Amino acid sequence: MKAMIAGVCLLMLGGCANTGQNPWQALTSTASCAKLSSDQQLSLNLADDMANDGKLHASLANLQSLPDNIADVRLRKAKAYRLLGRSEAEPLYRSLLGSCLAAEAEHGLGQLAAARSDYGQAQAHLQRAARLAPTDEKIRNDLGVVYLNQLRIEDARFEFLTAMELKQSDQLAALNLVTLLLYQDDWNRAAELVSRLGLSPAQFSEAQGRAEKLKVPSPATAAVTAMLK
Repeated sequence: MKAMIAGVCLLMLGGCANTGQNPWQALTSTASCAKLSSDQQLSLNLADDMANDGKLHASLANLQSLPDNIADVRLRKAKAYRLLGRSEAEPLYRSLLGSCLAAEAEHGLGQLAAARSDYGQAQAHLQRAARLAPTDEKIRNDLGVVYLNQLRIEDARFEFLTAMELKQSDQLAALNLVTLLLYQDDWNRAAELVSRLGLSPAQFSEAQGRAEKLKVPSPATAAVTAMLK
């Protein structure tokens, strides 16, 4: 009798698995890094535009019209889910490890760990990401943020300066460097950097607030909010 019940259950499960799309099927197959068709690229660009406008749900809806085995699609889904605070992000990032987007996957996993204030795990992921993509200023900035939260000041300074030199038009690493200088009470250099890079009073106040929170022992600090979104 038990064997018969078990058999019926297996048949029921098999029927469910074959009905419609299995939401985890994409994670058990290798992500394809093949070039997208023109229509697929158009849909991907539209999803990117929506995500950049903050329309993450609409972006996900557009991504769901694309094949799940495309690496670029998985990466964008993972980012959208991460920004929405959903648990689907981590398995999607992990499914890209070892693929052509391994650096981006390690980066995303590092961001997830940092958001949990698990800076040891975040450091491990971001260091691997930096080894895979050493000229990616976003990765270098986020590794610097993790070091800053660990109060590894010189390591953080190195990463922020690297990010700034890699992309001078991006003010995120500069803002984090100002935070670091204010944490050290180096107001003169912080003011000089703000003036030279044209940072706004609001940005300076933001950096000052994060520097003050860094001085208070806490499991989590506000500096992590200056990571790439």
